[in-house]
Amino acid sequence: MSGLLIRPRIRPRVAVVLVYTAAMCMNGLDSTIVNPALYTIAGDFGRPLSAANTVETAFLVALAVGLPVAGWLGDRFGTKRVFLGSLTAFTIASAVCGLAPDLNTLVVARAVQGLAGGLLTPVGMTLLFRAFPPHERMKLAKVLIVPTALMPALGPPLGGLLTEHLSWHWLFFVNVPIGTAAVLLGVFGLREHVEGPEGKFDVVGFWLATPALGLLTYALGFGPSQGWTRPAVAVSAALGSVLLVAAVLHQVRAKTPLLRLRLLADRVYGSASALAGVTAAGLMGVLFVFPLLYQASLGASALDAGLSVFPEAVGLMLASQVVDRLLPKLGPRLLTVPALLVAAAVFATLAIPGVAENAWSVRGLMFLIGLVLGTAVLTVQISGFESIGPADMGQAMGLFQIVRTLGGALGIAACAAVIGGGHVTEAAADPGPYRTAVWVTAALVAAGALIALRLPREAPQPPPFDDEDAPPGEGLAADEARAVKG
Repeated sequence: MSGLLIRPRIRPRVAVVLVYTAAMCMNGLDSTIVNPALYTIAGDFGRPLSAANTVETAFLVALAVGLPVAGWLGDRFGTKRVFLGSLTAFTIASAVCGLAPDLNTLVVARAVQGLAGGLLTPVGMTLLFRAFPPHERMKLAKVLIVPTALMPALGPPLGGLLTEHLSWHWLFFVNVPIGTAAVLLGVFGLREHVEGPEGKFDVVGFWLATPALGLLTYALGFGPSQGWTRPAVAVSAALGSVLLVAAVLHQVRAKTPLLRLRLLADRVYGSASALAGVTAAGLMGVLFVFPLLYQASLGASALDAGLSVFPEAVGLMLASQVVDRLLPKLGPRLLTVPALLVAAAVFATLAIPGVAENAWSVRGLMFLIGLVLGTAVLTVQISGFESIGPADMGQAMGLFQIVRTLGGALGIAACAAVIGGGHVTEAAADPGPYRTAVWVTAALVAAGALIALRLPREAPQPPPFDDEDAPPGEGLAADEARAVKG
């Protein structure tokens, strides 16, 4: 009899994990898989490479635009409905990308992909975290790491392989069967949760925050390669900054803001969000600049330089195997602070003259970066939402993703500024500026250790139950049952 009572609660969890993993793997791959094919795409359509680059521009800017409204949409229309709708749009857009007869069609479809992807990540993580109470989220380390670490790392080699042996169209066609299967599984396996946001939609906040993130993403993404003084980049950076300041001031004062910035006042969640931004800046910065240092020091090819950082993904995968065991024993603070300090030391070691010249030293250090920094990042991601209730989870996830996305973009922009602005794609004879940029990323990660001191000492514990025979997660299930509509 007890087995019959447990099965209905387990099946939705399995469905959430499978659908989330499939959707995020697609989203993670698509963030990097197209880069190796841009030359081929430009040649097929008879357009210059600068025009083909709009394929990635459209995806990144649209992704940033989708983030501010993700939490509100999930609360208003239901996380299941919004997630599956976004996944369906992403899948259809992938098919259109593969069938695109010209570059304009490809760019528009790619923008739809990005917009859907901007909704998928926060809404998907909301589904995932609502399905598991805080004390059970240690199990999610293995789920979270695959789309966030392995898939983006596999993107460039897989993109090159498909483009060379099939065609660039298959970069997008591979999403269609995976996305279709995930949507069908989600329709029958996911539970709906409609939180019902208070008040009307924040129109003013939408028109401030959405273009602000889109413009800043464009400026940060293309300022280093195209030059910060180029009119399009300079205007985007200035206007985006002004709109962002105005958006923050409005969100703080509004009664029903689009983004609940007051959630950042929570000690645990606020610290976790700040850490997400800082660690994303350090990690994305070093993954951007170190391949350039590798080429400058060894004269290595771009492919060799890209493969040199791949062991980082292997280290991240191993980190996912140990976090769920160490977190309950050590607690978030004791696990995160030493990991960040070790990661900062490893980053700094990469900048020491002579290290980048040794290929095996590079591979070993990159593996360590994935292991120790991955441990810290996963710990923060799992424990940072301990004090966030189901009602605020959608908003908290959206805000968390915005901070992390902007942090990564700022890290890349900072490194690009250190190594010489618009010449970041050229391997200079002098590796000195690249080493300085790596030191900057080490400082960012070390600063994160100070923020990590604000994390709780103890790992989340199971809540007390009136009925000692109630299974773990009963309290959460009851809370969700009261919130479910439809």
